[in-house]
Amino acid sequence: MTMQLSERFLAFVQQQLNSFECEPDIQQIVVYIAQSKEGQAPSLEAVGQWPNLGKTLPPVEADAELRAPSSDRRWYPLQEGSILLGVLRAEGFCRDAIWPKNLDQRLQATATALAQFLSLELDRRRLLDDLSQQREQIGLMVHQLRNPLAALRTYAQLLLRKLGPESNHRTLVEALLSEQDQLNKYISALDEISQAKLSSSDGSPTSLLLPPVIPEGPSLTVRSLLNPLIERALATANLQGRKWYGPSQWPSWTADQRPSGDGVIAEIVANLLENAFRYSSPSSPIGIYLSEEGICVWDGGNSISPDERERIFQKGVRGKNISEASGTGLGLALGKQLSAQLGGELKLVIPPSEVDSSLPDLGNAFFLILKPQQML
Repeated sequence: MTMQLSERFLAFVQQQLNSFECEPDIQQIVVYIAQSKEGQAPSLEAVGQWPNLGKTLPPVEADAELRAPSSDRRWYPLQEGSILLGVLRAEGFCRDAIWPKNLDQRLQATATALAQFLSLELDRRRLLDDLSQQREQIGLMVHQLRNPLAALRTYAQLLLRKLGPESNHRTLVEALLSEQDQLNKYISALDEISQAKLSSSDGSPTSLLLPPVIPEGPSLTVRSLLNPLIERALATANLQGRKWYGPSQWPSWTADQRPSGDGVIAEIVANLLENAFRYSSPSSPIGIYLSEEGICVWDGGNSISPDERERIFQKGVRGKNISEASGTGLGLALGKQLSAQLGGELKLVIPPSEVDSSLPDLGNAFFLILKPQQML
């Protein structure tokens, strides 16, 4: 992959090259760094030169003049052990094909210093990449922790309603709610850490920490994955005083045994339900609809504006009408990635009645479409 060099390293390169300005035996000196691009052969690309000619020099392998031998030219490798990191090219004014020994030693010392600094650059890049990946994984795990914590709070609040004012158990339930609030504070703090920007991050993709480990066995079906989410959604709807519509039918594919990796379906649907309850208007209905194509989570609230319907699937992007609500803007981006890993697709359908005529003519529907082979 292409190595990203810091401004500090490039400044050091130029400083080293400029130090040869008063050397009468040097005509030109250039530093090349080994770069590797996907699908292409490695190349040695110029990152510094003296004197500065005001133009970018071609890679070594693309410069025909450099392929011809010359007594006026010397090459000094920039190495880390047996690995070639780059090369220092010096062009001199030959006197009887003999280079001054002190000049040769100085060029060798410069090449050694550049190689050591370049090695530190590589270590720095690896550490930054590791840190960036760890922060993204923390962010994903934090995002997933919010769903079960919200469910625990819902169940505790429902239990508190059922207990009479004189019940000895009220203090226990209230303590549970208090501890849940404290956990949310810790999670928010972790979330801030995970969202911290790395100044040199190149935006390269990192592997997902999810899905969670789900035990293998014959009981893993889409129905077994969805049932706990449906129970949680019903409890949340009761607490919020809104209508909840569970599946009116269960297609036969929902009872088929599935590999443990398909547990990501639960993660996708849980995120869609959490978004629906969090961001739709309080009086709007919410439901799950199952078809031969896949799983649809819908709400009967205000439709997402046309200019946001594509952007909301981007990481960190949240709708304008929900900017005051808590959230990280990760749920839909995560769902999009996980659905692609399944070989399916997550798309927004407006209004929900476009999915099926029995669904509302107002609102939003997020449709997890699964390919036919996933339903066998």
